[in-house]
Amino acid sequence: MDAINIKRFGFAFGATFALLRLGCFFVMATVGKDISIRFFNSLLHGLDVTSIIRMNMSIGEMAIGIIEVFILGWLTGATIASIYNCTCRVKN
Repeated sequence: MDAINIKRFGFAFGATFALLRLGCFFVMATVGKDISIRFFNSLLHGLDVTSIIRMNMSIGEMAIGIIEVFILGWLTGATIASIYNCTCRVKN
């Protein structure tokens, strides 16, 4: 089996997480609070987000959130690729 490029796989995960975060911002910005609450409640298997949802976020908070999610996604992807690569070496 071929090894996975850790940096590229991490970047792919980070970019995917950042796009998902942008999707959350888009939903919240376009449909309003009530529909956002219904959407996220159904997405989270009935977890009620009514008391924790916040509709008034600054651009700075959004940017920091995207950066944080990208970093967590990159670390997740890099970890998965590293573990995959290690298990490939063990089998060969």
